[in-house]
Amino acid sequence: MTQDAAARAEELARAAYGRLLAVLAAKDGDIESAEDCLAEAFAQALSSWPETGVPHNPEAWLLTVARNRRHDLRRSAAHRLSDPLDDVARSGTLPVVEDLDPDAIPDRRLALLFVCAHPAIDPAVRTPLMLQAVLGFDADQIARAFAIPATAMAQRLVRAKRRIRDARIPFVVPERSHMPERLAPVLEAVYGTYAIDFPLVAGTELRDSLATESHYLATTLVELLPEEAEALGLAALISLSLAREPARGTAGEFVPLDEQDSSLWDTELIALGEHLLHRARALGGMGRFQIEAAIQSVHCARATSGVTDWHSLLTLHTALVAIAPTLGARVAHAAAVGRAEGSQAGLEALDTITDDAVQRFQPAWATRAHLLAEAGRTEAAVRAFERALSLTTDNGARRYLERRRAQLSGDSR
Repeated sequence: MTQDAAARAEELARAAYGRLLAVLAAKDGDIESAEDCLAEAFAQALSSWPETGVPHNPEAWLLTVARNRRHDLRRSAAHRLSDPLDDVARSGTLPVVEDLDPDAIPDRRLALLFVCAHPAIDPAVRTPLMLQAVLGFDADQIARAFAIPATAMAQRLVRAKRRIRDARIPFVVPERSHMPERLAPVLEAVYGTYAIDFPLVAGTELRDSLATESHYLATTLVELLPEEAEALGLAALISLSLAREPARGTAGEFVPLDEQDSSLWDTELIALGEHLLHRARALGGMGRFQIEAAIQSVHCARATSGVTDWHSLLTLHTALVAIAPTLGARVAHAAAVGRAEGSQAGLEALDTITDDAVQRFQPAWATRAHLLAEAGRTEAAVRAFERALSLTTDNGARRYLERRRAQLSGDSR
């Protein structure tokens, strides 16, 4: 019973966190307080559910406990509630769904994502705020994904939440006609659900859960906004990326793309991704997610052609850097240069990235190590692999990097 209760609480933390937080914070906009009370509700669940069993409606139970805790904090000591688990919580009859029109938006997590994209919130912190408040990532994970110090990210998130509270930004779902102007940061956050945990979280269970969640959110956005090319591009990108997940080794072992057995790839997801990408192209224009989806499409084409068209990939990576010169895009471009034009050219492209964050960016060091090894600069490659290892927390990726380093150094460990 203890394991079942803990597993159910963990499942709810992933699936319902954003919905519960949206309801708790809606009245006064105080996300920080709502987060604290929700955390206490989950702690209470872990304490009591193993003894009493999981309630019939666990979301209602959690919401009631969290609401009572918020109410408790606002009352004087003489009038505090003696028992936070009232009869409604025990019976599980408290309705969780309150005042969102299901025809206006089909998922509450997406509703809160659009709230976090309000124009009054600093654009630089919108996506990190969504990742934390709606999807449950902590500040350290988000900071690593954005390659900035954790303390700086935590401060930005605190300021953003206080801005929402103090400015009394309304927790309302925008009308459908206003959604496109808030779409860009929402797309970033949904993609973050797929990408952020990949180098950060060991094991496969959380990875699989978040990847499935990201695909669900992306395809839901397509249903919501079928004429938005970038929403289609994102759904195509995640579909094509997920199609290759079965080729990861046992226990989440990292397998380089070139070494993956393409016969293991999911042909239905590839077909869906290609269909979504075709729909996006038909709408005209070419945004970041469409280009990234096109890159994945070229990789997936190896399943039928048996070869990878690196010159086409270099063209696409160059186009991506031109419109979205993120650190990750520039490192990926350098890797493509290395494959299409040789390792020395790839190293020179990598050396043009002068951002301070590149020193903390694991993919940059892993790419440098690979290019140095290809160039025959063994000692430098070993040092680069060691630096990449120091920035790697995913067990599968760590084992792969350790093996590559050992091969170069002659270490048989």
